[in-house]
Amino acid sequence: MSTVLVTGGNGYIGSHTVIALHESGYEVVIADNLSNSKLEVQRRLEKITGKSFKFYNVDCCDKEALRQVFEENKIDSVIHFAGLKAVGESVRIPLDYYRNNIMSAITVAELMKEYGVGKLVFSSSATVYGMSEDVPFTEESPLGVCTNPYGWTKWMIEQILRDFASANPEIKVCLLRYFNPVGAHESGLIGEDPRGIPNNLFPYISKVAGGTLECLTVFGDDYNTPDGTCLRDYIHVCDLADGHVKAIEYLAKTEENVCVFNLGTGKGTSVKEAIAAFEKACGHEIKHVFGARRPGDIPVCYASTEKAERELGFKARFGIDEMCSSCWKWQTMNPDGLAD
Repeated sequence: MSTVLVTGGNGYIGSHTVIALHESGYEVVIADNLSNSKLEVQRRLEKITGKSFKFYNVDCCDKEALRQVFEENKIDSVIHFAGLKAVGESVRIPLDYYRNNIMSAITVAELMKEYGVGKLVFSSSATVYGMSEDVPFTEESPLGVCTNPYGWTKWMIEQILRDFASANPEIKVCLLRYFNPVGAHESGLIGEDPRGIPNNLFPYISKVAGGTLECLTVFGDDYNTPDGTCLRDYIHVCDLADGHVKAIEYLAKTEENVCVFNLGTGKGTSVKEAIAAFEKACGHEIKHVFGARRPGDIPVCYASTEKAERELGFKARFGIDEMCSSCWKWQTMNPDGLAD
């Protein structure tokens, strides 16, 4: 049975991917330093799957600590999620983001080479496309005009991994560029559990709907879009998780050293539409006000999904209604998030 190391496997996307890998017959080893996740996730994963996963509390920047994971397990593939991920925070503490995100990726790559692990799926982001308004974004859209340090770290790591694969023909790398992951597992046992005030739209809406936060501020209602609010490509986290399983399967058969895929739905949903869908899911009005535009926001951002559908066999199953209803189930079952 093939063994996949999932770095950041206790996190939001990582934990859902662990379930998808398990359901597809993979053995999973998790490495996570719990800086933005909680140990409780391990108990929840065991409850959902009936399996206790091998877990290492380790920082992926710590080469000797991470070496133990490679030493003690016969790893066939790595999915690298581990990293800092808040756009606003990256502007405030850029050096932390550059150090952590880039060093963790380099450390993982070095140990893969040392231990003969040949397949790597990297958690990248649509932020690498920057401020372009030429939508939909295809995998060939221009890169390198990022608007924040978080996006730049993803862009830089993509280049580092391209060079790594080029210099080491036995290594295959798949770069997955996510659009906007939302939703939660159907059990309601795991979901997005940000520390402090949420940075992203859906966790914020959830907390307003649940009464934890008073009001949502929508940044701008005067964009050149059908209803004046920004359009984004939201993808259900369980669809995203399935995309990672398909990426692992693709690397096992492709001759390419580096492949790139967008993971999205291929359609935009406006902020107003997202609020209306969540109101339908929770059954009551969500208090919101309109504020000024936020610097760096582009009006429209959505993926071209043709390549992922054609080559990966990936197509999102869930729409905005399912995303909202699963968010609301997670929120009502875990109003204060997970216990530390």
